[in-house]
Amino acid sequence: MTRFITGSPVFSARGILKKLALSGLSLAMIACSSEKSPETEVTVVPKIEASGTNAHYIGNRAPLLPSALIKLPVGAVQPEGFLKEYLVRQKNGLTGNLGEISAWLQKTNNAWLSPDGTGEWGWEEVPYWLKGYANIGYITKDQAMIDEAMVWIESVLNSQRDNGDFGPVLMDGDHPDFWAKMIMLYCLQSYYEYSQDQRVIELMTKYFRYELTVPDGEFLEGYWQRLRGGDNLHSVLWLYNRTGDEFLLDLAEKIHQNTSNWTGRDLPLEQVRNHREVRDGGEVPDWYRDQVDWHNVNHAQAFREPAQYYQLSKNEADLKATYENFQIIREHFGQVPGGMFGSDENARPGYADPRQGVETCGMVEQMNSDEHLFRITGDPFWGDHAEEVAYNTYPAAVMPDFKALHYITSPNMVLLDSKNHHPGIANSGPFLLMNPFSSRCCQHNHAQGWPYFIENLWMATPDNGVAASLYGANKVTVKVGDGTEVSIAEETNYPFEEEIRFTVNTPKWVAFPLYLRIPAWAKAAKITINGEEVKDGISGIGFAKIQREWKDGDRVTLSLPMEIASKRWEKNSNSLSISRGPLTYSLKIREKYIKEESDKTAIWDSKWQQGADTQQWPSWEVRPVTDWNYSLVVDEDDLASSFEVMKGKWPASNFPFTLEEVPIKILVKAKRIPEWQLDETGLVGELKDLPKTSAEPVEEVTLIPMGAARLRITAFPELKQ
Repeated sequence: MTRFITGSPVFSARGILKKLALSGLSLAMIACSSEKSPETEVTVVPKIEASGTNAHYIGNRAPLLPSALIKLPVGAVQPEGFLKEYLVRQKNGLTGNLGEISAWLQKTNNAWLSPDGTGEWGWEEVPYWLKGYANIGYITKDQAMIDEAMVWIESVLNSQRDNGDFGPVLMDGDHPDFWAKMIMLYCLQSYYEYSQDQRVIELMTKYFRYELTVPDGEFLEGYWQRLRGGDNLHSVLWLYNRTGDEFLLDLAEKIHQNTSNWTGRDLPLEQVRNHREVRDGGEVPDWYRDQVDWHNVNHAQAFREPAQYYQLSKNEADLKATYENFQIIREHFGQVPGGMFGSDENARPGYADPRQGVETCGMVEQMNSDEHLFRITGDPFWGDHAEEVAYNTYPAAVMPDFKALHYITSPNMVLLDSKNHHPGIANSGPFLLMNPFSSRCCQHNHAQGWPYFIENLWMATPDNGVAASLYGANKVTVKVGDGTEVSIAEETNYPFEEEIRFTVNTPKWVAFPLYLRIPAWAKAAKITINGEEVKDGISGIGFAKIQREWKDGDRVTLSLPMEIASKRWEKNSNSLSISRGPLTYSLKIREKYIKEESDKTAIWDSKWQQGADTQQWPSWEVRPVTDWNYSLVVDEDDLASSFEVMKGKWPASNFPFTLEEVPIKILVKAKRIPEWQLDETGLVGELKDLPKTSAEPVEEVTLIPMGAARLRITAFPELKQ
């Protein structure tokens, strides 16, 4: 822990008068010159400790462990820059138009709008979509979106039955299905943050009393809901923190006991719930029994359940289990750049090459889990990881105009088409094509990714301060210190820029701590206040805590020098990836887009509303125009000598995630590997089959940020010099 105190000299009144007299300045300037000159204390801490209670925002109530970080209400953070542009594109793209084209969102015969909870359409799709759609409306103050969201929310609020259940009457086989309602509870919580409508509290209280009456043999029985009980647990604790009803703690215990065992290790194989497939018909390895499920979305969403329960149990083993869950799947399937893992449906032993991918659902659920865990633990590791997924893996899963997406995205993928790539990819079907209708879960669920990320850019701290948790251009309005409401404008083009500038606007002097997350990759970070350097040489993950009495117009600058770094993925054929700061880089491959008819290329369970004009919503194949089969020629002992960083202008569109508009590139030497081609499944060949040398001439190639590369080589084959 380091500490630095700074402050300008404090002059006496006599001294000030003497100086004024000597300089001939007007006595009217005395008041300005005698302003308070605050001391600034800068302390670098490894994490934010869960101690104390924030006086202005609702955190955990006893006997729960105190909250380390507290989510601000939806709308408190207003995005700027490309984050704002993302929400605009979502509104104009799939998210904003699914209500007119998705069969599951049609209002006719929809169980979410039915007074008696019956109807043809009524499972997860509506709340999946509404999580993102409504929150975009709240954040951007788009009244049309808010009004449309209220059609669904009002129906839910009016749907509660005498026994406390609400919404569609759903069954999972012979048992009640609670899964889709777990998602709708998220929607209601966001609506309450926005509106303070007490009907939300009343509905949730009655519903949770109903859940408590359901016999254990009927509760969370079934595949999806049993694995994802952590989402139900989250909502129960959210309500407890607002009402203090003790029965909710009993329900929290009940939910945990009936949720799949995410703390389990060396489990009986029959308890591993997902479909199992081992390459070449081999035996399931022993380590496969160390997770209760290996489905990519289940894992990204539910691995955090032990840490959620830890808030009640206070058992460190529960918290440890969540960290272990994160590491276990990455140990065996996540030896790849971009933050995710190779589970293109269910993770399959023998399939761990960088060509394996993850569902778009899995990405946004991982980001949501990271944000949950950041609040629970105060550990900046989760902020680093949320940014890694958000800024590297997620952007390329969606077309730049947000009007189509694909099911599976991989670190290495050089062809997006409508062909069946099984068994290279787990499922049979057109899972790589950019299609607005395919993959109905991702079609609706992707909507939450950016609005939830934006909501968590800032968090309140237990000591009545505020933490810059994730970085991106925005403006936050937050109560701090003695309850004064301040706004902080964050100006930056991060993650493409090294400097982040904060301007504090406050109606009066106010003392509070401002926390700035220091990423793990940072070396020699520097902080200045009003042009005066107050701390430099900050390296390694943590928070810089700035304790100060702030005045209107104070400016803080955080400089995060970004250096080229390399990583060897030893367990994945010793492949190589390149990063600079928070961005991972991929080979630039020129892309050719070929329009396809969506109704002829969608997967079998795609459905759109009658009358929807599929011609207005085409699908896209993306094919390579330039060679992609390169490996890099670099001196790993002197990386700086191997790369040339090229910085360009910020795009006028405010959207940096395309080949044409990405504002930063890296030049590097490379050699082609002629043997590296598409294999019999139509996927990029696996690294394990490649030679380690190449007789091809050395060429110069361009690397671009991974998030801008819809065709990408990001894990480069080992090439011995």
